[in-house]
Amino acid sequence: MARRHLASTLHLPLLCRNPSAPTSALCTSSSTHEVPPPAVEAPPLPVQVPAEKPADEAAAAAVPSPSAPTNPPRREEPLHETILHMIRRRPWTTRLENSIRLLSPTLDAPLVHGVISGAASAGRAELALQFFRFAYRRGGFRPDGDTFALLVPALASRRMLNHARCLVLDTMPSFSVAPDEPTLAALISAYGRAAIPQEAVKLFRMMPDLGVPRTALSYNAVLKAILCRGREAMARRIYNAMIADGVAPDVSTYNTLIWGFGLCKKMETAVRVFGEMKGHGVTPDVTTYNALLNAWVRTGDLESARKVFDEMTGKGIERNSVSYNVMIKGYVEGNRVEEAVALFAEMGEKGLRLSEKTFAALMPGLCDDQGRAAEARKAVDDMAERRLTPKDKSVFLRLVTTLCKAGDLDGALEVHRKSGQFKHVLVDPRQYGVLMEGLCAGGKSEMAIEVLDELMEKGTLLSPKSPVLEASAYNPVIEHLCSNGSTTKAETFFRQLMKKGVDDKAAFNSLIRGHAKEGVPEAAQEILAIMTRREVPTDPESHVLLVDSFLKKNEPADAKTALDSMMQHGHLPSPALFKSVMEALFNDGRIQTASRVMKSMIEKGVTENMDMAHKILEALFTRGHVEEAIGRVNLMVENGCMPDLDKLLVGLCDNDRVMEAQKLADFALDRDFDVSFSTYDRVLEALYAEEKTLPAYSMLCKIKNKGGVVDQKGCDALMESLKSEGYSKQADILSRILAENSQSMSKRGGKKVAMGA
Repeated sequence: MARRHLASTLHLPLLCRNPSAPTSALCTSSSTHEVPPPAVEAPPLPVQVPAEKPADEAAAAAVPSPSAPTNPPRREEPLHETILHMIRRRPWTTRLENSIRLLSPTLDAPLVHGVISGAASAGRAELALQFFRFAYRRGGFRPDGDTFALLVPALASRRMLNHARCLVLDTMPSFSVAPDEPTLAALISAYGRAAIPQEAVKLFRMMPDLGVPRTALSYNAVLKAILCRGREAMARRIYNAMIADGVAPDVSTYNTLIWGFGLCKKMETAVRVFGEMKGHGVTPDVTTYNALLNAWVRTGDLESARKVFDEMTGKGIERNSVSYNVMIKGYVEGNRVEEAVALFAEMGEKGLRLSEKTFAALMPGLCDDQGRAAEARKAVDDMAERRLTPKDKSVFLRLVTTLCKAGDLDGALEVHRKSGQFKHVLVDPRQYGVLMEGLCAGGKSEMAIEVLDELMEKGTLLSPKSPVLEASAYNPVIEHLCSNGSTTKAETFFRQLMKKGVDDKAAFNSLIRGHAKEGVPEAAQEILAIMTRREVPTDPESHVLLVDSFLKKNEPADAKTALDSMMQHGHLPSPALFKSVMEALFNDGRIQTASRVMKSMIEKGVTENMDMAHKILEALFTRGHVEEAIGRVNLMVENGCMPDLDKLLVGLCDNDRVMEAQKLADFALDRDFDVSFSTYDRVLEALYAEEKTLPAYSMLCKIKNKGGVVDQKGCDALMESLKSEGYSKQADILSRILAENSQSMSKRGGKKVAMGA
């Protein structure tokens, strides 16, 4: 333990300041203090405590021998950088504070200022504030004016305005530290940038109470803060108060006023201030002229702007990049692109720096003019070469649009690919849409698919902020995919659009047709269900293809469901489609389902396919679905498509479906349908052959009531059968009918229905 304590005592200060030095023994003990992070540690080295030596021997040992290898001295990292490294990478906890105290038991002003400056430079003002609070609350540090002069502007620049204000109004007085004007001016400017001019004015008016004299620095800050919000009347009052207080305006004051009044489009006031500037002995500089230029451009007075621009050279003011940028922007906005291009060329000749703002001012004029598409492409190349990212990202979309309209699809593709190479540029999804639309229209659908693949791979469409593509952009691609066996990819793409609220009829129908053609009717049916839920109108052709697809897969029941869906959506299937579905169901043994299709067909007024209807009726009777079959017969009659009952009755008799034939015959007799008595005779013969005495008796009675004439011999045989079966009453009735029949036959000729003996 003595050795460990000695090692920690001897080596701790050096090791804590040097990230490459070995960890002290104290840092590896069981103490509650936390070990510094690995980034500032090195593997521990064995510590040996040498035995005591005489002073001369110790001195000799300290001098390395000529033959002994020597290591270069290690660079010691500043302590404030070590602490900054720690607080940036670890959450602020008591353990972290203990680690900081372990590194430096006392926190002096250079150390604290170094940490605050480093955090502020890294854009981490919140860490600077956290460390400051720790330093004076638990580290024994007493801040001074320099501390607050560092911290308050850092907080203000990150819009931590309430914290900065509390430091100025509460914390500084508690330490008997008075704020200085630059610190307050920084906070006033921050309020202006945050669009809170009332707070800027309030703090400005408090400066005398805080014991801070106001100079041009604070006046300039408050003037800019209020002019940012267009309060030009208040700016005039503060400027007049500045003159009354004996504070001499400087060039920055006048530049701010001219800029602000130009922002408010108060050109008379701006020009008057420009004149007063000269009267007060303040010489305008290039910033002054640029502010006046910008003011004239904002009002759209390009002639006055050009006069100021030309005047600069005569006044000995060297025009800079800002001067040219303002004029280029004005000419472009005024549709005078030729003059803007000339100024752009002049900038290159003079060797002036071309910045992002330069291209942002010029590109809209080049992008929207098909005749200048080549110049626009060259400008994009220049930006890429200079590693300049345009602030207005829409220039790429506009240029791609212009090139597509001009038919330069290769150029549009080149600009599109180059736009993705710029730093911090997220390609607008609409740019993909314009490209896909142009490529499809130009017969380059495969290249359009490649663009779509890129869009899908990047997942741009899934972003909540992503704009929705136009229908003219995605429909040609979807249609091409669905027509070329890639409907699944088209559906994946369209489902992303659906999440954006797109309910496009054409796209839905393309997907249905595509799935149907590819033999995946289930997927098509799912799309159709989505359309139904969203109340999107359907295309009759899509339904037809869906029905045909199910029929090709030999799934007639699903085909019937698809046919019903077609009618529910208000589309009338063709007679051929009805027949195809009925035949498929009939051949599959689904007679009643085929009957329901027949019913729908007749109700829709389709009177073709009666041969198929006859087959269905006969099958219904044959299978014993007599009531349904009779209902279908009645439906056909009501809709003007009378079935061939004679053929149907004879067929039933031939197939030994006598009772079904008898019920159909009764139905025909009750409704006076045009059925020949020979057909009824055939039914009676079948009934008699099957010994169906009572049904035959009932049918004979109905025939007699309809004016038919029956054969005496056959009736005698029927009466004998009735008597033998105990139906004497029916036999007597039949006898009377025959007697009446004989009398009527003697008076007039009548048709005879023969009954076999």
